[in-house]
Amino acid sequence: MRVRPALLPDIAQLIAVEQSAAQAFLRLPELAWLASAEGLDEKAHKAFIDDHGSWLAEDDQGQALGFVCLSLEGQALHVHELSVRMQSQGQGIGSQLLDQACAVARHRGALELTLTTFAQVPWNGPFYARYGFEVLDEQHLGARLQGILATERAHGLSGRCAMRLALVARCQEKLNL
Repeated sequence: MRVRPALLPDIAQLIAVEQSAAQAFLRLPELAWLASAEGLDEKAHKAFIDDHGSWLAEDDQGQALGFVCLSLEGQALHVHELSVRMQSQGQGIGSQLLDQACAVARHRGALELTLTTFAQVPWNGPFYARYGFEVLDEQHLGARLQGILATERAHGLSGRCAMRLALVARCQEKLNL
């Protein structure tokens, strides 16, 4: 497997990966509706690709296994979406995509990674916590993350939280391994 920048011809595969990944929500009755919800559309993927913020994990045959979409927001690189094809989940692909996000963040001078996710869904909040992200308390949320969470709530997403990963701490942890 390799991780590389996503290209415009990859967009159909990126959309298919996100649709496949969403099928995991069928295991959770209260969130099963997400399995058929709209994900990032072609226009959104194009914008991330044009901004050098889309990375694709693929197998040796060029089959997309997962992707991450990122944007620089002040001193934070924000993870807008990280999806791994349903049949490829649990194989470390998500962690490798987060490793790539850390590398991109350092290259762009970001001090942290941020994201919003479901706090209690095992492949969401707990996955990111194992990687090193910490949940941000409401009083530590800036206007940007507050706005993202408010928009998510308005779209019917409850049980969400904002998380951050301080890149200095993550870099030191990697060096000590």
